[in-house]
Amino acid sequence: MLWLGIAIVIGTFWLIYKNYEARLVLFLSGLTMTVLGVFLAGSNVGFSEAITAFVKQLTNPGLVPTYTTVMGFGYVMTYTKCSEHLVNALVRPLSKVPMFVLPGAVIITWLLNIVLPSAVGIAAAVGVLLIPALIALGVPPVMAGAAVFLGTWGSVASPGLMFNPQVADLAFKAGEISSPDAMIVIMEEFLPAFCGAIVASIVLTVIAKIFKEGVGSCKFSQQIKEKAKEEVAVNYFYAIVPIIPLFLLVIASKQIGWLPSKVFTVPCCMLIGTGIGLIVGVVNRLKAGDISKKFCRGCGDAFCDVALLIGAAAVFASGMKSIGLTGALVSAMQGSQSIAMISAALGPWLMAIVCGSGNAAALAFNEVITPHAADFGMTVVQLGAVAQVAAGLGRTISPVAGGVIVIASIAGVNPIDICKRTFLPVCAALVVFTVGMYMF
Repeated sequence: MLWLGIAIVIGTFWLIYKNYEARLVLFLSGLTMTVLGVFLAGSNVGFSEAITAFVKQLTNPGLVPTYTTVMGFGYVMTYTKCSEHLVNALVRPLSKVPMFVLPGAVIITWLLNIVLPSAVGIAAAVGVLLIPALIALGVPPVMAGAAVFLGTWGSVASPGLMFNPQVADLAFKAGEISSPDAMIVIMEEFLPAFCGAIVASIVLTVIAKIFKEGVGSCKFSQQIKEKAKEEVAVNYFYAIVPIIPLFLLVIASKQIGWLPSKVFTVPCCMLIGTGIGLIVGVVNRLKAGDISKKFCRGCGDAFCDVALLIGAAAVFASGMKSIGLTGALVSAMQGSQSIAMISAALGPWLMAIVCGSGNAAALAFNEVITPHAADFGMTVVQLGAVAQVAAGLGRTISPVAGGVIVIASIAGVNPIDICKRTFLPVCAALVVFTVGMYMF
């Protein structure tokens, strides 16, 4: 039965790699393992448990309101062009400090990805502005694309990323934290992640220096330079709007406590930001009804893309328990803490490289293994954070990731050439973050 379960798991991720619908594949794989577990192994984890796990994730009060309101807020920021003003405000100063152009491009993209937690969305929003600016400064298009792509894992520190609320919920159930607050997880993982981003940007800069792909290494037509210098009038109030919810969440976190955290939750802060965005839109003669529709569309897309994926992963995890695979994996990892530590990082990382998205692997890992973190001498937050960040980093060297395809089209280069340049920086970031989470 165990070997059969392993074969089903491998087949599941192979189908996801082949771009079959991840939610359907996870759901059917979970049901298949449940059938085998019930009828061939006499398992107590049956169909009712699988369906209950699925429904529970669709109605989870700690998760669903978080990522739906975050994505709704993001749609409003894009529609009202507040996010465009923010990007312009941060990108413009880069041209004045050539030495910090490449690392600055990485860090700016990384930070903006926290506010707008979509790898494809941030790749498009930043790429159309930053890549031409880098090219005008003499950076080859492939290196310009690599600098932007390397920053597209900043969403790991966003309250809107599905994994942070998930890990917070698991940690709350395990009794590690007093409430299922995603900000608790983010505050613990932010510094190691930011250090990883800085190291990655430095490594990329060194690579550019060695291969002579830094600032001033190429000359381009006057037309490109003039296009890059085209300035859009930045309204700094509009530029601040996308940051307001994140600022409120930080000062309301338990670590700072300037505002009551029970009041200023993620949904509350996102609704405040959305309300301000609504006012900005109306001032700019956008219809309030259209802005409202964008928010609702974002919430709906979040439920479709995130809630149902988490629900399908829960069915998959239930199937693994039914067939006995979960118990076997936990027993194997209990024998060595190092195996659990390495598996949390390498498993989702490799899966993300292959599939272009580490969502399925990280969700499954967190559902199946992370709740048993104490058995390995670790906390749920440590193990869950490493799994989700490793998945984000793996996506940042995958040539089939949506973000790199968008960036490659903007830069006019091959996605594989971009990934060749992000590989070593990503490996360095993975080591720095993993060591930071486990050791400090």
